[in-house]
Amino acid sequence: MAEKLGVYICGGCDIGANLDVDALAKFCADGKHSSAVAVAKSNPVLCSPEGKAMIEADIKENGLDGVVCCACSPRAKWDVFKFGDKVQVERVSLREHCVWSYQEDPKFPGQMEIIAKDYCNMGMTKLINSRIPAPELPTAFKTVLVIGGGFTGMKAALNAAALGYSVILVEKQDTLGGKAATMYKSFPLGAPYSEREQEIGIEQVIKDVQANDKIKVITGATLESLAGAPAQYKATIAGQEYEVGACVMATGWVPGKGEFLKPLGYGSIKNVVTAAEFEAMAKKGGIKTADGKTPTSVAFIVDTSLLMKGVSFGACGEACEGPEEMPCKEGEAAEEGECESYVYPDKESAKHLAYSSELTSLVALKQANYVRELAPDALAYIIYDHMMVPGINEKYYKAAQDDPGIMLTKGTVASVSEAGSAVVINAKNTLLGENVAISADLVVVPTAIVPTTAADPTMNFVYRQGPAFPDLELFDGFADSNYICFPYETRRTGVYAAGCVRQPMGLGLAAEDAAGAALKAIQCIESANRGVSVHPRSGDLSFPEFNFTRCTQCKRCTEECPFGALDDDAKGTPLPNPTRCRRCGTCMGACPERVISFANYGISQMGQAIKEVKVPDTLDKGGPRIIVLCCENDAYPALDMAAMRGKSWSPYVRFLPVRCLGSVNAIWVADAMSKGIDGVMMLGCKFGDDYQCHFVKGSELCNRRKENIAESLGRLGVEPERVEQFEVSIDMYDKVPGLIDEFVRNITTNFGPNPFKGY
Repeated sequence: MAEKLGVYICGGCDIGANLDVDALAKFCADGKHSSAVAVAKSNPVLCSPEGKAMIEADIKENGLDGVVCCACSPRAKWDVFKFGDKVQVERVSLREHCVWSYQEDPKFPGQMEIIAKDYCNMGMTKLINSRIPAPELPTAFKTVLVIGGGFTGMKAALNAAALGYSVILVEKQDTLGGKAATMYKSFPLGAPYSEREQEIGIEQVIKDVQANDKIKVITGATLESLAGAPAQYKATIAGQEYEVGACVMATGWVPGKGEFLKPLGYGSIKNVVTAAEFEAMAKKGGIKTADGKTPTSVAFIVDTSLLMKGVSFGACGEACEGPEEMPCKEGEAAEEGECESYVYPDKESAKHLAYSSELTSLVALKQANYVRELAPDALAYIIYDHMMVPGINEKYYKAAQDDPGIMLTKGTVASVSEAGSAVVINAKNTLLGENVAISADLVVVPTAIVPTTAADPTMNFVYRQGPAFPDLELFDGFADSNYICFPYETRRTGVYAAGCVRQPMGLGLAAEDAAGAALKAIQCIESANRGVSVHPRSGDLSFPEFNFTRCTQCKRCTEECPFGALDDDAKGTPLPNPTRCRRCGTCMGACPERVISFANYGISQMGQAIKEVKVPDTLDKGGPRIIVLCCENDAYPALDMAAMRGKSWSPYVRFLPVRCLGSVNAIWVADAMSKGIDGVMMLGCKFGDDYQCHFVKGSELCNRRKENIAESLGRLGVEPERVEQFEVSIDMYDKVPGLIDEFVRNITTNFGPNPFKGY
């Protein structure tokens, strides 16, 4: 616990112009925490060299072990307000959450000073109830395990080896190379980007790997089991056990099921082939139709509209746009004059090519150039719904446009049918505004990239939560758990995805992925070696602490942890794996006995901070009070950005950042209600299919717990509607103030004061 505090009030950035900072410093020195406050001062610009020097001098002179900086958001100047490993720092946002966002209420003017005092008291209380974490320091294994010996895996192995780390490279086939070894050429991997295609150079990559004495290559083998935790994994491969620190998973992709390409004629029309089959054809040195002839025309379809959920395709060659238009049912003969349609299973067909990526477009452009090279007298047609060639690849697209042997047209494919030896593609909504019929000797349809984790989800983890990555259906089978914020991360700390097992990509991006994932694996090893966490709370020294004497072995913490950080011992008691933990606090929020906390983020600490809010005995003596528990990753930044843009909100709310809504324990709501707080808002990330939670399921878990909270409040005679959860993404800064004000209005208008107010 911090026992000697220095409290510092900044006067810059409009704070001093709106608050009496000297009086606020005196309030902190003489208030309820006076016994712990050794120094309380104001400063014109706290983040200035002079301001920081003042704090450092006070730390040395007074032996301070805690500093409360009442200034700007903790998201700003985080690199300035650091004072060594033995001094804890708590940031109080007077700028964004007080003076910049203050909204005057004529009924009760002068609330800004009350807001500032509440936040200062909350900051001091949090620090008084906080300890410096004492991390565990395991002996780290410095070997990186790379699973998959294709282009991405080999590049990852070479990157890790170049940084001095030993690598074990495992490939299930007898030879290295993977899918890249089966490809003819690649679309441009470097300048000039307008060139048609480039050699992959896979043979040289294989030679480089085999010649590197830091890389141990194991072919014809798979990962049989992965036990332990990051920095201390035991990997069993071909019956032998290896000590590894972290893993790069570069197991690639497999083609999607051909049956879902039936609407495009695949499987029923002999001269309709997939892009993967066409690639193999080119690799063999020629392009041929089913009867062995060189085609005079090849059409490439870059349009998946016929493959989308709810669309069926009939033998008559017409597409049915929805159930109301379907003249017949699956497997039934139609009435006279109608066609026989078939509908695909929803779960599978909806995912199969349910969207196109830039890869679909670039592969079509590349393979159209194969036609120009290997069948120079033939024409290549590309029919696309969306041509996606972001960035520098625009040059590649324009080069194809300029080629008289390649015709590109936007259009929605309505049907694919056979006419003698030719294949006819009917397209509508073209650039000309007319329907067109294109006849080709050979038609190439897209190949769905299915990550190996969808085809076989197991990684053979020796975890309580099972051998596979959990909830892969959330990500269409791809192993990456957060594409935008934390690429390469999977739901298992220490295992990083790269290449097409992470998301569809070409070889250029795969090379970057290989470097990124290798660096993440190395970062994981080195972080564990220092006792700190990896993303999202990179560098966090804390770890959940368990009071096992009160544990009831209910298993909620082990089951709800998004990252499998907890196993069970022989008695069924949670068995922590410190290096797996990402410090989200979900286990703390899950525990009904409240036996889990962190040294610097705990049940009691947050409960005490909530109780620091000064609550008027009645609404007519100062208005309501609302506690807002806000996720530090999305909601809190959104509030900061709103304040920076001059947005304001009710003066009756008090914000308390949490690591994740998954860490919110029901006791905090009980603390708020018993204090007389009129309402509790919980602002967290979006959950469900379009989830954005940095900890994957935190917001969803909190929403489930809210139902239990509602039942408890109902038994106490408190309206459950006083506690609400809202989904807030980081870009909703313009909407958050409205959400807050509407909630406050709803509480005051429809529910009135908390019945426990005044007790």
